[in-house]
Amino acid sequence: MKKYFKEGTTKTPRLEMDNESGRFLIEGRSIPENSIEFYQPLYDWLDEYLKDPSMNTILDVKLEYFNTSSSKCLVEVFRKLETLNKKNNVFINWFYEEDDEDMQESGEDFKSIINLPIYMSLL
Repeated sequence: MKKYFKEGTTKTPRLEMDNESGRFLIEGRSIPENSIEFYQPLYDWLDEYLKDPSMNTILDVKLEYFNTSSSKCLVEVFRKLETLNKKNNVFINWFYEEDDEDMQESGEDFKSIINLPIYMSLL
């Protein structure tokens, strides 16, 4: 299995998924024209990763902004990781700027609906 990498643009986030270390990153802005089309290759990669995961999986989320359709896609990513958390350790670090209440609230919202440890951290 290869690592998954997608360079970020002004409308799409940088995606770095390292299956060997279990370190994942979603960073930047997520306002793609078609969120499902953008995130589908990541879903497919995660499905493969779930078959032979690292003992510890850590996802760092460092988003400046995301739209509603991207929010639904993030929930799908988190749900996939939830299934892994039954056997392995999964942690999500949700990063936000000190004065960015919207991103802080979004992280808190995800924390309330996702059954994974989500740690809120200032950038």
